[in-house]
Amino acid sequence: MVKLYKIKTGILIENEFKFYLTNENWDSFVNDDNLLRKAKQLISSLEAVDKFPRDEVLPPIGSNQELWACGVTYLRSKVGRQEESKASGGADFYGKVYEAERPEVFFKSTPHRIVGHNAFVRIRKDSTWDVPEPELTLVVTSSGKIIGYTIGNDMSSRSIEGENPLYLPQAKTYDGCAALGPCIYVTDKPLDSNTTISLAINRDSKKVFEGSIAISQIKRTLQELVSFVYRECSFPNGCLIMTGTGIVPGSDFTLKSRDEINISIDNIGTLSNTVQ
Repeated sequence: MVKLYKIKTGILIENEFKFYLTNENWDSFVNDDNLLRKAKQLISSLEAVDKFPRDEVLPPIGSNQELWACGVTYLRSKVGRQEESKASGGADFYGKVYEAERPEVFFKSTPHRIVGHNAFVRIRKDSTWDVPEPELTLVVTSSGKIIGYTIGNDMSSRSIEGENPLYLPQAKTYDGCAALGPCIYVTDKPLDSNTTISLAINRDSKKVFEGSIAISQIKRTLQELVSFVYRECSFPNGCLIMTGTGIVPGSDFTLKSRDEINISIDNIGTLSNTVQ
């Protein structure tokens, strides 16, 4: 395995050591079914560097890629969605999609609304109940092959989505609605089913929420989710796909400005963001 960091002046490849590539186009570099082999071959011809500027790390998505998302893939997510939409009469829809053959998939964001590690995420001004959704995020080539993984924060307005399921695009897509990073974990092996996603939220230097879940709790296979996103959509430069959340804070919790959100996934790292 290797880790790839998108930085302002190039690409950083990391295994035991760090190797710096300049003047590489991220879109074309990452959209490669043999990305791991290519990265390892490059390492053999590059000189290791001692460090790289951490403040240059960008979200690992190309300028011509899209971010899509899958919902209600964990039992906890189904229950949470049913609770928030009960008053509007939409609870049954979430129960049905959890059991259905066809999963919920939706367009999340274009690159300019996505931030990276240590950047600010936003909550909508017209929302009263907001949460982060920590998600394993797939990096998929134009052919539909999963070549890597990153961490995603699917910022969501539960008050808007709960009011009416048809408001989902407004609850999910707005400026600063998603964070990705800090890197792409590139491997030719499936992730261990015990891989754990952890969420910790700090407010005024005190932990106000924490939770964790293993990806074994995802109801569908990762390739199944990819197949539905790609079913009638082409992605010439590849695509990133969030796989849903199994960590849902209760109805008594909502994000506030200056909250610190830390999402960790085994082997990938930690994605940290602050609410603007």
